[in-house]
Amino acid sequence: MRRLLSLLASFALLCPLVSAQSTWVPDKAHSEVDFSVLHMGLTRVHGKIGNIGGSIALNESDITKSTVSVTIDVNTVDTGVAARDNDLKGAHFFDVSQFPTATFVSTSVTKSGSGLTVVGNLTLHGVTKPVTLNVEQPVGPVNGMGHKEHMGFSATTTLKRTDFGIAPNFPAAMVGDEIALTIDLDAVKQ
Repeated sequence: MRRLLSLLASFALLCPLVSAQSTWVPDKAHSEVDFSVLHMGLTRVHGKIGNIGGSIALNESDITKSTVSVTIDVNTVDTGVAARDNDLKGAHFFDVSQFPTATFVSTSVTKSGSGLTVVGNLTLHGVTKPVTLNVEQPVGPVNGMGHKEHMGFSATTTLKRTDFGIAPNFPAAMVGDEIALTIDLDAVKQ
């Protein structure tokens, strides 16, 4: 009996540790990466990439121990102009036949003001580079469809297309080198 009580007490102590970690996955219908790039030094062209998969391992007792692993279907690039989208998917830019996805895997999460700084490795166009995401304070959780909890994450970063070997022969005066990204994830607790 004493051994059983000791085992139950140990289990009770471990329960908070187990429940402190939860898994969240992007709701594909409500998550996307938006981008903008300067065109001919005149205007910004905007687009989006959807079909985001992966997961967030959220440590609810210490968010800095959380991890992010996301996959983005580059073939879903959409600027609202079919000819431009086809060009972006081609060999001059994303080359989706050879590199259909981009991935981001976090290496650290730190608190930054009311938000977070998430550093990780972005693999795009077959090239892996470190990227820093500035994440706003997560919103939620709230109950969504099917009574599952949803949480909102919004992040920004800027990267250089030439760092990833994208359109290296296009001068920055024609297609800007800096790409501004805004990532919005509606994540669903599993």
